[in-house]
Amino acid sequence: MSFTTILLLLAYAIIIWYLVSRFLPVKGLENLKPDQFKERVNQKSRVLLIDVREPHEFKGGHIPTAVNIPLSQLSNRVKEISAKNDVLLYCRSGMRSKQAAKILKKHGVPQMAHLQGGFITWNGPTKKK
Repeated sequence: MSFTTILLLLAYAIIIWYLVSRFLPVKGLENLKPDQFKERVNQKSRVLLIDVREPHEFKGGHIPTAVNIPLSQLSNRVKEISAKNDVLLYCRSGMRSKQAAKILKKHGVPQMAHLQGGFITWNGPTKKK
């Protein structure tokens, strides 16, 4: 086997690992459809709704009771999140909220839910900041 072939196989392996790690389900993360997510948001008691998008995205429109903790800041702000709450996550399309769930899982948050398909699927009220 030539050196080039070995490098190509290694590159393919890294790409496949990256894609699989991005799309595998996160243990302890519940995927909710927009109507299910809206029901959970409206429960009122002990719900912590976290928008993991960047501040400029949040200002453009968000779910009214959401707290903005961007994914890029989540590891540093994880102490703001209590596992005693029903933690609900969302982003624009659902990918960043999955990454946020992985981070929170590593920091001891056992159960979370996220908006499948993200904010672009949200059909409830929104607020602009």
